[in-house]
Amino acid sequence: MDGQVFASMERWYTPPLNTKSPTQTPKHTANSDFDSPMYSSFFGAMGIAFAIIFTTFGAAYGTAKSSIAIFSCGVLRPERLMQNTLCSIMAQILSIYGLVSAVIMSNGIREKMPAHTGFLQLGAGMAVGLCGLAAGFAIGIIGDAGVRASNQQPRLYVGMVLILIFAEVLGLYGVIVSILMITKSTLDVTECRY
Repeated sequence: MDGQVFASMERWYTPPLNTKSPTQTPKHTANSDFDSPMYSSFFGAMGIAFAIIFTTFGAAYGTAKSSIAIFSCGVLRPERLMQNTLCSIMAQILSIYGLVSAVIMSNGIREKMPAHTGFLQLGAGMAVGLCGLAAGFAIGIIGDAGVRASNQQPRLYVGMVLILIFAEVLGLYGVIVSILMITKSTLDVTECRY
């Protein structure tokens, strides 16, 4: 009985280092169960889901909110309909940002991967997803007000486009940070010491 208990504890117990030899360290590889917990791939998958879900929500809101104004104003000025669709197009670009990040992250998902990689993929997905969601809200509100205003005063169209570009850049910031985090998730992965 005591031998079985000791054998089961041996897997979780790391003996202390030998004090006579300070260079001796426990032998763990980056692919061992010690450094690759079973939940790390779950966090990577959640990062992929956050990236695509939140950017798609932002794109859907931006498209819907600005399209209401586009079609409302298109009744009175149908010649400006194609010009005003820029708001919806810019909102749809946000979902492409999430798709790119999700595809890059999905190439790094494995059954056994370091926890460091899973956590960074979760952070990367949240970065691009929430930035895309915020940019989608901004594009929808700016597009709604801008289309209605430029329909009455066409000189306001250039100002609306500039403000839309600034709102779109919010999503681009998330993509840049996400790609940086994704590339760092597989570089310099070291052993995890508890």
